[in-house]
Amino acid sequence: MVAACVLRGKRFVPARSRLVPGPLRNPPRPLNVRVRNRNHTPAVTERRHDIDALRVIAFALLILYHVGMVYVHDWGFHIKSPHQWEWLQWPMVAANRWRMELIFLLSGIALGLSRSATRPVRMAGRRSRMLLVPLLFGMFAIVPVQAWVEARSAGVFDGGFFPFLVRYWQLRPWPDGNFAGAEFGVTWNHLWYLAYLWAYTVLLAALLPAIRAIASRFPGPSVPRLPGGAGAIGAIGLLLIPAAWFWAVLYWLEPLFGDTKELVGDWAQHAQYLPVFLFGFVAARRQAVWRALVAMRNAALVLAMVGLSGYLFLRVLGRVLSPADIDALADWNWRAISDATHAMYAWNALIAILGHAAVHLDRPFRWLPYANRAVYPWYILHQSLIIPIAFVLIPLGLPGAVEASLVLAGTIAGCALIHHFMVLPIPVVRPLFGVSVPPGPAVVPAN
Repeated sequence: MVAACVLRGKRFVPARSRLVPGPLRNPPRPLNVRVRNRNHTPAVTERRHDIDALRVIAFALLILYHVGMVYVHDWGFHIKSPHQWEWLQWPMVAANRWRMELIFLLSGIALGLSRSATRPVRMAGRRSRMLLVPLLFGMFAIVPVQAWVEARSAGVFDGGFFPFLVRYWQLRPWPDGNFAGAEFGVTWNHLWYLAYLWAYTVLLAALLPAIRAIASRFPGPSVPRLPGGAGAIGAIGLLLIPAAWFWAVLYWLEPLFGDTKELVGDWAQHAQYLPVFLFGFVAARRQAVWRALVAMRNAALVLAMVGLSGYLFLRVLGRVLSPADIDALADWNWRAISDATHAMYAWNALIAILGHAAVHLDRPFRWLPYANRAVYPWYILHQSLIIPIAFVLIPLGLPGAVEASLVLAGTIAGCALIHHFMVLPIPVVRPLFGVSVPPGPAVVPAN
């Protein structure tokens, strides 16, 4: 996850105040009625449109990111175009430092808002059906085309897709170098998120009574402004302490465990994703937390920009400084400094995104219900469209911009057509793509 540039021994790794809420300003109104206060905090009886919208945006960014992986210079992927651009690394690095954390954070919030959030057994059972069925279906029906293209591109398999599929379904290990995960016989590739989310959900269901008991002792921070004193202490707790945890994970755990996406033993990634997932679950129905997020959204944005600037600055130094210039620098722990800027950027970006979304996106967009139901089908399908479309287009020798545009357009068209004409109309197909009956409005009670 963290890129490192080693230059003559120096590494540049760009690579509360307890306020008990008083009575509501306005009495509760029926569901789906707009209720909003001066502080822009999500209203008590509203559907959380901001969370739904962020979920759509986060997965759309994921699709765009994976298209970029085909064309970004010097980053490994299942297929690479001869058209590779180094400049793509900069926006992709900026997004990569928080994109999956945001998705797990939103997953925790969505689970916290769900009707099963207070019933651990029901929650574990329902989420197991919604996550494991698409995961297994995807591994055996959707992902194999990615493995086939990767094996063909590597020159280790020269047969057609269906002979490959028959061999793949035998669940026997493949020789090294066939495709990512070949040693296991099958692979989940981009669907690793479903496996991790299922594991976190089951763990949460087991710990839910203890989490509830702890959360009941802490009503949560409510920081309407940051003038100093107790409000500043609450801000530090929300903006900086989690960032310090991120730093510890990056500095100590990541070098030890790396980023494997194998679930078992992927401790560095669990140490990042699981806490944000749990934070989202606990914060989902706590009005005090949302007031704090809205109040601190601009402060978090400033801290995120400072962290990003420092992080990218160190990446640039690692590329442009000569060995003599490196030797002239102070003998500091540059990796610790880079990891600190990375952590400050990543966590505060999440806070800024949640706070600004609560202000600007909490409205019933007409496109939102349909788009929200499309998230899982598009997520499951997209990479198995990106890779074979690129595989077909690359030999044509098209200009890079044309090729990349066609890969993106083909992926969007394929996801849209399959979702609308094959997933939604066929009841037996919907569970295979994580689509269920549209839920009722989620309510955020006062806390």
